[in-house]
Amino acid sequence: MPIRRRPLRPGDLVAIAAPSGTFSEDRLRRGEAVLTSRGYRVRRFLPPAPRRYLAGSDEERIESLERAFVDPEVRAVFAARGGYGATRLLGRLDWDRIAASGKPLIGFSDVTALHLCLHARGVRSVHGPVVTRLAEEPPDSLERFFSLLESDAPPPPLPGRTIVAGEAEGPLVGGCLSLLVALLGTPHFPPLGDRILFLEEVGEAPYRIDRMLTQLLASGALDEVAGIALGEWVDCDAPTGRGGDIAVEILATTKKPLLVDLPFGHGDRNFALVHGARACIRDGRLYHLEGLW
Repeated sequence: MPIRRRPLRPGDLVAIAAPSGTFSEDRLRRGEAVLTSRGYRVRRFLPPAPRRYLAGSDEERIESLERAFVDPEVRAVFAARGGYGATRLLGRLDWDRIAASGKPLIGFSDVTALHLCLHARGVRSVHGPVVTRLAEEPPDSLERFFSLLESDAPPPPLPGRTIVAGEAEGPLVGGCLSLLVALLGTPHFPPLGDRILFLEEVGEAPYRIDRMLTQLLASGALDEVAGIALGEWVDCDAPTGRGGDIAVEILATTKKPLLVDLPFGHGDRNFALVHGARACIRDGRLYHLEGLW
């Protein structure tokens, strides 16, 4: 079983790892400054140099990520950036050691693939800003983010808009739609039965959102979900339709409780969620029933 540890506090050492794409050094430094201003000590666990569109070779990214998790001083592991690349590592990471460390992984977008694998092993993580986004998050988003990391209490509920009425309860599982769909048919696809599935996306044309959700439905993966919560669909609109509208249209056919317009994802505010924590959809809100710790 994973080790359950106390919430973060000033003076704790946190790691920055880069399991996915290349990143801006300037944005990384500004994000680091946000972490140090909170009182954390920060240590980089980064590949020595980029490789094409990746932060480093597969071997370098695996080695740096695993070192961050097994370092006895490190209390939490922050992803430098999303982008692409985490799915290449899933079959080669030492998941037993990572899960046993009890340290939360923090990030979103491409980091979705890692969150889903951690959930399959009973580990909670944080779907929230990567380091290169921290300096760009508004104060209310940062306050929620750090309160979630520094307390064992559930974060406040998020208001949304009800499309399909009803109540649902279960662990929160999901993230970026394209990353979830990319795992269909692989050993890494997560259990979704009796879960609240949350989804968001960026930069996908409406027809591609249609295709991914149609595939997800046809696979049977959504047959037993408890409910669905949708965040933002950024740069997913075209003259042929709006990506968010397409998602609502398709997912409403499941007849599962469906809540939309929640403030998480690639938009201006990425309100943090505890991936794997029990939650519920009720009265037009998404409630956490558990915190991170």
